[in-house]
Amino acid sequence: MLHMFDRGKAAWPFSRQEAALIAITMLWGTTFLIVHLAMRHSGPFFFVGLRFVTAGLVALLVFRRALAGLTREELWAGTAIGVSIFLGYGLQTLGLQTISSSKSAFITALYVPLVPLLQWLVLREAPKPMAMLGIVLAFAGLVLLAGPEAGSGAIGPGELATILSAFAIAAEILLIGRFARRVDVRRITAVQLLAAGLLSWAAMPVLGETIPAFSWVWLAAAIGLGAASVAIQLTINWAQRSVAPVRATIIYAGEPVWGGVVGRLAGDRLPPEAFVGAALVLAGTLVSELRLRRRRVSD
Repeated sequence: MLHMFDRGKAAWPFSRQEAALIAITMLWGTTFLIVHLAMRHSGPFFFVGLRFVTAGLVALLVFRRALAGLTREELWAGTAIGVSIFLGYGLQTLGLQTISSSKSAFITALYVPLVPLLQWLVLREAPKPMAMLGIVLAFAGLVLLAGPEAGSGAIGPGELATILSAFAIAAEILLIGRFARRVDVRRITAVQLLAAGLLSWAAMPVLGETIPAFSWVWLAAAIGLGAASVAIQLTINWAQRSVAPVRATIIYAGEPVWGGVVGRLAGDRLPPEAFVGAALVLAGTLVSELRLRRRRVSD
């Protein structure tokens, strides 16, 4: 028996859905810098709330006819995904107030190994061997991208918030993978965006956060990211109908790579190991597409 790697007949290594998710990670890579600048003028949950309420209102306007058929399952699924978005974005933004972007990227990257682990423990679905190898390569690349400062062992409030955000992001990926094939992506997108935004605003008085003084910086950033969030979440809900959660996770691991590109254009200087890390993330994405195939060889 001879073990061989086989990607299949297609020369292009990615499907349309996977290519769309890659484009999403490229867009996500720009948000670290935008949010980091906005946090100088706004509290985290006000900003996240404005971003997603704006996105939800845009979705309501664009998909108003489709929303007439909203089902109970779609309302439940959208709310559950909205809770995970609220926790993921809110806690990550909260952490960015006290820790560096490189450390945040490293800790957030914990969702890469968390997705297959939670899928195994909660859904009883063991990931395929090549997908696990892709996870290992991608996570190793993310560690190098984060740099030595991100690997320090100190756990403060910012680190803890970001660790919890990684669990929420992993939950979001699994929830979308679970419901995407059974719901209308337009309706569930509107529900999850509104749920995330309203929950963020509801958390403000509980956490003692007040409405910030007016600034064009947080207004433009929140509205711009809010409009983009409609396209982002709609694309994710559509693409994960056919892209498995573990495969999607490996693709999402490219986010810090694009974030590094944007940072470099903004004047950041990346160490040599960051380029090795970017190569490992790309290798992880490609390797996860390979399949082990047994072929009988005649003597």
